[in-house]
Amino acid sequence: MVDETRIVVTGASGRMGQMLIKMINASETVVLHGALEREGHAWIGKDLGAILGGNEMGILVSDRPCDTFQNAHAVIDFTIPDATVAFAQEAARKGVAHVIGTTGSTNEHLSEIRKAAEKTAIVRAGNMSLGVNLLVKLTKQVAAALDVDFDIEVIESHHNKKIDAPSGTALMLGEAAAEGRGVALQDVRDTNRDGIVGERKRGDIGFVAIRGGDIVGEHDVLFASSAERITLRHVAQNRDVFAHGALKAAEWVQTQSPGEYDMFDVLGLN
Repeated sequence: MVDETRIVVTGASGRMGQMLIKMINASETVVLHGALEREGHAWIGKDLGAILGGNEMGILVSDRPCDTFQNAHAVIDFTIPDATVAFAQEAARKGVAHVIGTTGSTNEHLSEIRKAAEKTAIVRAGNMSLGVNLLVKLTKQVAAALDVDFDIEVIESHHNKKIDAPSGTALMLGEAAAEGRGVALQDVRDTNRDGIVGERKRGDIGFVAIRGGDIVGEHDVLFASSAERITLRHVAQNRDVFAHGALKAAEWVQTQSPGEYDMFDVLGLN
């Protein structure tokens, strides 16, 4: 176990990137090793501390992961799927652990991440908060206990800048509900609610996405029958919960063997 975990943050200018940098700088167990942004970004080549309105840190924002990953222990990545795949491939070449909070990945993206996990340890999760991961566990248990007389709806709300829907967390919850019922989500997923779509199909798992303002993240799983309703709910008050989870994952994963892990592994819930 290393004394301090050296971390690279990708997407340094983004909301999560800046939150992670703030928390790393306040931590006694992890240190900021490097910061990355996309090619052509205005922050490239500038001192990160000065950009963020403080004292210079001696860390210049880079667009070269091949250089920045050198001697790092872990990379924390909340960017976009194509960039995440490129980071995973470079992390695998360098033997650097990779924490992935990116959502919206296709099967092709996930296939490339699995290949990278053959060479380095990767934690990938649609949501890294402790509360959400407990909600996922509860969703699976409740779905297993109730029959298809209970319709299942996953309702998620996020800020108006979010680019994917349903959210990665909503899909985690849908997967948990499907597993609880012993079915594949792809066979029962219902996201087509525009126009004359007909009555709800028995056994389907529906998704509703709300986008507005600066909502950090709210997720409800509704189990509704003709006689009663059960709602499981998680509300994120701020992005601290995701950053805390990501840092916990980074400290945990950099000591693990190559492979793909999730937050249940990090939190000892598996």
